[in-house]
Amino acid sequence: MKIAIAQLNYHIGHFKNNLKVMLEAIEQAKKESADLILFGELASCGYPPRDFLEFEDFIQKSNTTIDALCAASEDIAIVVGAPSVNPVPEGKDLYNSAYFLHEKEIKHVQHKCLLPTYDVFDEYRYFEPATAFKLVPFKGKKIALTICEDIWNIGNENPLYTTCPLDEYEKDQPDLILNLSASPFSFGHIDERREIVRANSVRYKIPLFYANHAGAQTELIFDGGSLVANSKGVIVDELKLFEEDIRYYDLETVEATTKDNIPRHDKMENIRKALVLGIRDYFAKLGLKKAILGLSGGIDSALVTVLAAQALGKENVKAVLMPSQFSSDHSITDSIELVNNLGIDHNIIEIQSIYDQFMGQLQALFEDRPFNVAEENLQSRSRGVLLMAISNKLGHILLNTSNKSELAVGYGTLYGDMCGGLSVIGDLYKTEVFELCRHLNKEGEVIPENIITKPPSAELRPNQKDSDSLPDYDILDSILFEYIENRKGPKEIIEMGHDAQLVERTLGLVNRNEFKRYQTAPVLRISTKAFGMGRRLPIVAKYLN
Repeated sequence: MKIAIAQLNYHIGHFKNNLKVMLEAIEQAKKESADLILFGELASCGYPPRDFLEFEDFIQKSNTTIDALCAASEDIAIVVGAPSVNPVPEGKDLYNSAYFLHEKEIKHVQHKCLLPTYDVFDEYRYFEPATAFKLVPFKGKKIALTICEDIWNIGNENPLYTTCPLDEYEKDQPDLILNLSASPFSFGHIDERREIVRANSVRYKIPLFYANHAGAQTELIFDGGSLVANSKGVIVDELKLFEEDIRYYDLETVEATTKDNIPRHDKMENIRKALVLGIRDYFAKLGLKKAILGLSGGIDSALVTVLAAQALGKENVKAVLMPSQFSSDHSITDSIELVNNLGIDHNIIEIQSIYDQFMGQLQALFEDRPFNVAEENLQSRSRGVLLMAISNKLGHILLNTSNKSELAVGYGTLYGDMCGGLSVIGDLYKTEVFELCRHLNKEGEVIPENIITKPPSAELRPNQKDSDSLPDYDILDSILFEYIENRKGPKEIIEMGHDAQLVERTLGLVNRNEFKRYQTAPVLRISTKAFGMGRRLPIVAKYLN
């Protein structure tokens, strides 16, 4: 049996395009004499469709896509993910299903059993879990159809679930496993995915073919990396990361492979590719082309500028330098050196006169109160007004340049530097920002060295440095990581050796600034716990405040 894995970039709700790319893959697979082609989870409609699933018209369009694929299955079996209607009144209205199409017929529909409802996943909101498990006979083989999470409860050891689908299938002795996935990227997930695929093939002693998506859907980035493992637990192949790919596998050759055939991956390079893909697909799928951002001379905006140029092309990125009376000369010269290195367009708009006009109008209200955060935020908001005006007039989308450390502790100004249509590095801690910039400069200096080495500063008052009000970022980020990613409380973090007063202050800042994060742009997710859809905390709460 010759099996094709089609790792494609789907577009949520764009049924015409999703059908087109699948039909093209099917035609290519037929030319390669493939017996079966495997697509990803909910490929008909894209993943995650969320509340679009509540629209009857959306489901009908998905069904029409399945009908069209069925018509193309005369000389090849097609395995594709799509929602299906639950025919009984009890339970949810839909299943998350895998369709097995052959000879222009729907031969079998297998529903997903394990419905993840944690972090960015919310499948039990929409779908009824499967309770029946039936193998599909094809070409003298018995095939177990599984969908994403179904292979993540090996031996019923995952405490989230009480059923292990493959244990159920094992009773009827399947010959191979097909898995349709929509598995989003986080920087440690690639290795976890490989080991899950390997562990399943070892436990059940049968080959496993795993098809993932490749592409971004708003904040979620799907990294591809589809896999093939044989019955001995050998990873026979891994498809490209962050790209569409289609490959073909002879079942006998897969079984004869004796050595893993997977490349080594670099964490920072994967993060770079993920963020570039996230920007590119956000713009392309929304029909957008050009980006604008404020370039301060600091490391965050420098990094976003480089990533935007890589994603959209240098001709589609505009940087605006907006120095104030507090801006250092090197912030301007460093920024100009960066835009010259990249070859992107830039403008310089001085904001001191704008700031002075605001202050003149506010003087009566401010009276003789001393300079404080109000004046600092006024500078940031002046810049935000300018950037949004240019965005509106030119049709450029503003990219947000806040990092995760700043977002966590509230070191950003609403309607100022927190403006933007997409938060590019909002899931990168400041220490990771430095690490990624160093990575970008490995093959030659793109980001000027002075931007990387100078002490971080918002430059909103004379001689300001981040360290005036925050601990060193390596200390701050380690506390934030334990609280946000590992969900550890203050006592546990203090017991790890961190200063008690600092821990309590830091966690209090995180919680008090939840209201700001509710108003920020979507954050491209590269970690296991990003701000946004996967982290849902109340604004009005007293915990640690």
